Amino acid sequence: MRYVRPLMQAGPARPDDAVPFGFGWFTHVEVLSRENAPQILPVGDVDQSVLNRFGAGAEVPEIMGILNVTPDSFSDGGRHDDVSAAVTHAGDMIAAGATIIDVGGESTRPGAAPVPAGEEIRRTAPVIAALCAADARVPISVDTRKAAVAEAALDAGARLVNDVSGFTFDAALAPLCAARHVPVCVMHAQGDPQTMQENPSYQNVLLDVYDFLLERIAALEAAGIARADIIADPGIGFGKTLDHNLTLLNRISLFHGLGVPVLLGASRKRFIGTLGHAPRAQDRAPGSVGVALAALAQGVQMLRVHDVAEHAQAIALWRASVASPET
Repeated sequence: MRYVRPLMQAGPARPDDAVPFGFGWFTHVEVLSRENAPQILPVGDVDQSVLNRFGAGAEVPEIMGILNVTPDSFSDGGRHDDVSAAVTHAGDMIAAGATIIDVGGESTRPGAAPVPAGEEIRRTAPVIAALCAADARVPISVDTRKAAVAEAALDAGARLVNDVSGFTFDAALAPLCAARHVPVCVMHAQGDPQTMQENPSYQNVLLDVYDFLLERIAALEAAGIARADIIADPGIGFGKTLDHNLTLLNRISLFHGLGVPVLLGASRKRFIGTLGHAPRAQDRAPGSVGVALAALAQGVQMLRVHDVAEHAQAIALWRASVASPET
C-alpha cells in the first residue's frame, strides 16, 4: 500500500499549479510505503483520485479548550472539579478564543485507574448542563470511552463525543452516536491508560497509526456515522515514546489522507517537558504552542489545548505573518 502525504506550504506566493488546502497549499506530495524509501512527486504526477482523498482544510483552526473535572488529571487535576469552578474556567477559555469545550471526567494520564461510569457521569453531566445553560453558542464535547457517560452528556447538552480508545472500549458507544446523530473524534491509543506507557512498540508508528484510524473510520461509517461527522486524532502521548511522538508530528499531514479533519492533542504532554526542560506541566505552554504552530503549518484543523489564550494569540500572529501581502 502507498501512503500519500501533502507537503504543505503557506504564504502569498502561490504557484499556479498549487492545490489549495485551508490556509495553505501544496505543489508536491511525499509517497511512503512499508517497503520502499520515501519519494517526492509533483501534484501533476499524482492521480486525481488520490488527491481527492485529502480532507478539507480550515482557514482558521478550531481551538478545543480542555476542561478536566477530575481530581487526578496530570496537569490540572482538582482545579475545576466542581460546577462553579468549571463554568468559570470554561467561560475564561471561551473569552480567550476557544471554539469548543471538551469536558472529561476520567483521567487518561499514564497509569491512571479507570473510573466507574456512575462516578464519571456524576462529574461530567452537571457541568455540561451548566455550561450549556451559561452559553449555548459554544459546543460542548464529552471526553469519554463509555456509552452510558456519553448518553448522559448528550442528554445534558453535549454535541460531540471524543473517545480516546478509538471506539474500541465500549461496543455500544458508536451505535449511540449514530442514533443521536452527533459528531465524533476517534483517537489512536496503544493499550489503556494504566499500561500504555510501559513498553509501546510499533513496526512503523506513522503507518500503523494511520492504518488503525483508517480501519476505525470505516467501522464508524458501518455503524451509521457519516464521514462528515468524524474527526481523527493520532493520539500523541497515548502508548508512544518521545521518538514515536516526534515521528507522528514530523509527518502529521499524512493523516489528511483519511478524508476527515485532524485534531492534535499535544498540550503540556510529557515529551514537551522533556525537550523543553519543563518538568512541571503548567510550565509547558510555550512548548505546546511551538508544537501547535508546527502542526498548523501542516494543515491540522483542530487543536486541543489547556492554554487557550496563548494558543489563540500565537495562531493570530502566525496567520497574519504568513498571509502578509508581498511588498
